Amino acid sequence: MKKIRIVLAISGLMILLSTQITKAQEIFKDRKLYLNEDGSNYVKFTFLTQAWLRNMQYNPGTTINDVERSSGTDIGIRRYRIQMYGQLTDRVFAYGQFGENNFNAISERKTGFFVHDVYGEYAIDKDKLSMGMGLSAWSGLSRFSSASTGSILGVDAPLFLQSTNDVTDQFLRKLSVFAKGKFGRFDYRISMAQPMDIKKSSNYNPTISEDVASFSSNPPEMQWNGYFQYQFKDKESNMTPYNAGTYLGKKKVFNVGAGFVYQKDAMWRLNTTNDTIMSNMVHLAADVFYDAPVGTNGQAVSVYSTITHYDFGKNYLRNAAVMNPTNGNNNPDVLNGSGNGFPMYGTGTIFYLQAGYKFKDNLIGNTTLLPYASLQHTNYDGLNDPMDFFDIGVNWLLAGHASKFTIAYQSRPVYNMAKDKTNRRGAIVAQYQVFFN
Repeated sequence: MKKIRIVLAISGLMILLSTQITKAQEIFKDRKLYLNEDGSNYVKFTFLTQAWLRNMQYNPGTTINDVERSSGTDIGIRRYRIQMYGQLTDRVFAYGQFGENNFNAISERKTGFFVHDVYGEYAIDKDKLSMGMGLSAWSGLSRFSSASTGSILGVDAPLFLQSTNDVTDQFLRKLSVFAKGKFGRFDYRISMAQPMDIKKSSNYNPTISEDVASFSSNPPEMQWNGYFQYQFKDKESNMTPYNAGTYLGKKKVFNVGAGFVYQKDAMWRLNTTNDTIMSNMVHLAADVFYDAPVGTNGQAVSVYSTITHYDFGKNYLRNAAVMNPTNGNNNPDVLNGSGNGFPMYGTGTIFYLQAGYKFKDNLIGNTTLLPYASLQHTNYDGLNDPMDFFDIGVNWLLAGHASKFTIAYQSRPVYNMAKDKTNRRGAIVAQYQVFFN
């Protein structure tokens, strides 16, 4: 009798568990938590990790804790992201993203995890017009001003297209009110953003220079952003602000776009009589994106090109050093600063081109390769010589973008304080990406 009771209890438990598993399968499908029967309302969770191993030549005079180094090897977390978003009702969408950038051996510990995005939006017309508000990357200028980092073609995004990155925004995200939508094949986004306090930026310099513009610390005017594109082939989703780097042959996309960023009296400088001269910040860009399958065995090509004009004011320059593993420079004649810094931003015109080719599926077992190359060629008013940064590498697609190993060589110029190019420095970067989407 006791054994019968045990058997009945176990059987009942199995039935109960089977019922609960069935219910769980009904509400959790396609990596989404369904909020209604047809799954049109849902919540989704994703995460991304990009870890770097890098060996590079440092800029002349570079120091780490006051010890001079000419080169070195470093390991770091280039990006870590957690996304939570959902279509809560037929018209209400919410998006949140948290994470960390550029964590390495000299970073402050246990302080880097921060909010990237948090916003809500309401669909006034489900296709033509949605409006939202919060901290977001619904910015202007170009396609990769808001790049989907989990699907970028190379080892890193073209960061120069994020024109106010961490100067008056939070790693490209802005406190803004935005509108977006599609009219047929025409896709648009516009936003009004409140610039963040320049005094809170690590780039802040309180000195107003003569004939060299910098960001004004006066209370800022609103910043206006827009990006418009015509999608000739497959239409792309505008659910989030982030644009795919490459679809690996899953879509045939051909887009032509143009955009802008404008802020009144964003910049200032002194003239020869020490009068403060205010100037507007005006950025304009036009771009072309082609990403499509070729052949019959999974091959694909991806090409992106943009021409961008930045007006930050007279002779403006700004260095950038991605995940810089160093913290000093004892050579006062080096414009680039320490480590891997170089003048990425400035007033002038930039031409950018990236291209990649995905080999056939199952090239190496059930994996394949995607080699790529990119070039940023700039003519900045504040430099006497053009600035060329190039990046060439190959992606080993272990499982598409979900598991990807990339190795690349990057080369950057070095300038002296007279604004002349003196030599070049290089870096070898290995990245492993894990992307749950």
